[in-house]
Amino acid sequence: MNQEAYVVIMAGGIGSRFWPMSRTHLPKQFLDILNTGKSLIQWTYERFSQFITPDHIFVVTHQQYTGTVREQLPELPVQNIVAEPSRKNTATCIAYISYKILREDPSANIICAPADHLIVDATAFTKVCLEALGFVKNHPALLTLGIKPTRPDTGYGYIQYETEAVSDNVYKVKTFTEKPNRELARTFMESGDFLWNAGIFVWNVKSIVAAFRAHLPEISELFEAEQDKLNTPAEAESIAFIYSQCTNVSIDYGIMEKADNVYVIPANFGWSDLGTWASAYDNLEKDYLDNAVSGKNVVVIDATKCMVSAPHDKLIVLQGLNDFIVIDTPDVLLICRKENEQQIKEYVAEVKRNKGEKFL
Repeated sequence: MNQEAYVVIMAGGIGSRFWPMSRTHLPKQFLDILNTGKSLIQWTYERFSQFITPDHIFVVTHQQYTGTVREQLPELPVQNIVAEPSRKNTATCIAYISYKILREDPSANIICAPADHLIVDATAFTKVCLEALGFVKNHPALLTLGIKPTRPDTGYGYIQYETEAVSDNVYKVKTFTEKPNRELARTFMESGDFLWNAGIFVWNVKSIVAAFRAHLPEISELFEAEQDKLNTPAEAESIAFIYSQCTNVSIDYGIMEKADNVYVIPANFGWSDLGTWASAYDNLEKDYLDNAVSGKNVVVIDATKCMVSAPHDKLIVLQGLNDFIVIDTPDVLLICRKENEQQIKEYVAEVKRNKGEKFL
């Protein structure tokens, strides 16, 4: 295995669009959303452990989830579970682990990936990752993996890239576009030079640190002032101070959209970010009426194209619904039109306003 290669699995989010199954105390990355027998983070770890040694795999998560990570990934070295004191988005998360790895291995080539994505073709994914690691080893590049779009999806960001490759299957990025409306998404797809932004990044540690210095100096200065405390007993206190000072900004907005050394590999390995219940529906087996049902005692009568999840010991009878999301948990029942799934975050905020945090 490549001894200069590292993986950072980002696992600190709360997955609010998968509420009420995903909760603050146990968010979606630790759940078996697709009824496979493994949680999303377990599948993510398993994919990377095929070509990266466990001592070079790090999980960055909120401090309240370190015990859950330890339970679900017992083979991961305990010191490789990196605890964030608060949620400050992906830029701060990536800065933290980058400066931490830099002190141990200044030649490190790093893959940064979310913990909660679905990847169907693990072999194709491994091949693309190894190609990406090879490229960033020899080029001071910030590389991202782009997915060839199969539909004009408005839930993803898009990457426009140059048509001429700079290396085998590696292209210079022209623009990043946040989630477009349907008409613009259709235009992007028909043009042929746009990809979905998978949020999976590959770079040499020195390249990403240089990018922080250039584009987010307020973050890099904080870490550089405290870098001698990283990987020592003083790290936790130092990181608590740093995080209290850092702005909440994504790596896409803070660096990738500004840097001029950004490249992309167009890929197709059966990817979904599993960002919503409808994306789970798309990846689950359906019955003859196109219902995706999770629960041993769900009875469906005259209902079509529904996403249904219920406890195995509870009888649910569903009649007359079309294109609905029905999620039943011991203390919350959600019934929502599938077309309104992007509003689940708003429903959660409404619950918080009216009922406090008991059901979150």
